[in-house]
Amino acid sequence: MAGDGLIAVALKIAAAVALGVPLGVYFAQDRLIFYRQPLEEARRAQIAKRFPAAREFELTAADGTRLRGWLVRAPGEPAAPLVLYFGGNAEEVSWMLEWVGDPGRGATPGVAWLLVNYRGYGESEGKPSERALVADAQTLYDHVVRLPGIDAQRLFAFGRSLGSGVAVALAAERPLRGVVLVNPFDSLSAVAKHYYPYLPVEWMLKHPFDSLTRARALAAPLLCLIAEHDEVIPPRHGLRLYEAWAGPKRRVSLSGAGHNDAELAPELWPAVRDFLVRGA
Repeated sequence: MAGDGLIAVALKIAAAVALGVPLGVYFAQDRLIFYRQPLEEARRAQIAKRFPAAREFELTAADGTRLRGWLVRAPGEPAAPLVLYFGGNAEEVSWMLEWVGDPGRGATPGVAWLLVNYRGYGESEGKPSERALVADAQTLYDHVVRLPGIDAQRLFAFGRSLGSGVAVALAAERPLRGVVLVNPFDSLSAVAKHYYPYLPVEWMLKHPFDSLTRARALAAPLLCLIAEHDEVIPPRHGLRLYEAWAGPKRRVSLSGAGHNDAELAPELWPAVRDFLVRGA
């Protein structure tokens, strides 16, 4: 009888663990996927001083949520190509001004950039989710096609890490001259399965970002840049996405780079410049 009692207790503990771990991950997933970053006032002041070409940008989404970021125009270009940038899950996008904030001497001269923080990031309002971020990307696109000085026929999406899922989703809904993906993934479900092989992540994940399915129908040219030593998104996930892409494509391996320092790889910006110039 005592043995039966111990078995019953053990089974109850096992059941509690089996149920508790998935529930804990399910309810924590928003914090794990969307690691919101604020924008400090000191950083805002620094941006205004260091990057005078970066104009503060604000757009109100259909539900009233205000999105904020920066528009960097290309001076001297009557109708410049424009890149819509979508960052990583722990990224406040103003850091990209270090690379594109000076349109004359930056990484991609002659190209305009729109850097807008996701909902809940920087100074943008609201709460992030896959549905909201994809809808906001479409709203931003529909706004910039009407901007003076921007060539609506030469719009690019640039997605980094989590932002690759947003960029691919946008490409599935709007015409783009090209798509640049840095350290992308096939689906967030597949990446989650890598980290939680014992959980039914396909059922649990609220934000699957299924880029793989979308890629099979995309005709826009792709530049896919994958860090050789990505410790966050194993490179095989980006390779699967690349192989599934239906349109013209080029893959570049970022030698020696990890997930968070891809922009320092010597291959990245020359490849991006070449892709934007050829696409423009």
